[in-house]
Amino acid sequence: MSLLECLVGLILSLILVTPLIKNSGELIVKQIEYEKKQSLVSEADRALELMGRSIRMAGYRNIKSSTSLRRNSSPISDFIQVEKNKGYRGSDSLMVRHELSDGIDFDCIGNTLSKDRTKNNLAQQGFLLDRQASVPKGMRVNGGSLICQSLDRQGRLQNTTLMNGVHFLSITELQGGSGRAFQIRLEMTDGALIHQGFERTFATRNLP
Repeated sequence: MSLLECLVGLILSLILVTPLIKNSGELIVKQIEYEKKQSLVSEADRALELMGRSIRMAGYRNIKSSTSLRRNSSPISDFIQVEKNKGYRGSDSLMVRHELSDGIDFDCIGNTLSKDRTKNNLAQQGFLLDRQASVPKGMRVNGGSLICQSLDRQGRLQNTTLMNGVHFLSITELQGGSGRAFQIRLEMTDGALIHQGFERTFATRNLP
C-alpha cells in the first residue's frame, strides 16, 4: 500500500468517525444535564415535603399536655409566621411552632423532638434562604443555601444547611377556604444553564 493510499484511507476514516465523536459528545452533555435536572427535582421535592410537613404540624396542641390544658397563651399568629423579603435575593422565610405529639416527631434535619428541644413547651422549625457559604474563591455561586432552623438540646435556635442550588424561595398565604393554606415556590439552579421552578400548596391541620 502506497503512502497516498494510506492518507486517503485515513482521511476517509476521519470523515466517517467525526460525526460519531460529535454525537457522542452531545449525548454525554445531554446526559449530564439530565442528571443535574433530576438531582434538582429530587432536592426540591425533599425541601417542599419538609416545609409541607412543618406547615401541617403548625399549631398542634397535645390534649394531654399541661400547656394545652391551660389553653396556651401564645396567640394563633405565633404558630406560623411568614416574613417577606427576609432572605437571599429577597426570598421569604417561614417559622412554625407546635407542641409535641405522643408519637415520634422529627425536626427539619431529622432530629427526634423531645422536651429539651422545645422552648416554652413548643417545638420550633424554620426555613429561610441564605447566601451560600464556603464557596472557594473564583468558583461560580450555585444559588443560595436553604437553611433549616431548629432548637438544640439547650433550646437554642440553630441553623443547618439543607441544600444548595436554591435561587429563590417564595411563600404566599392563600385567601379563602377553610383553614390556612400556603403556596410555596422554589426556584432551583445549577448556577449555569439550568433554572427550574417548583410549586406546591400545603394547608394547616391545626389552625382555623
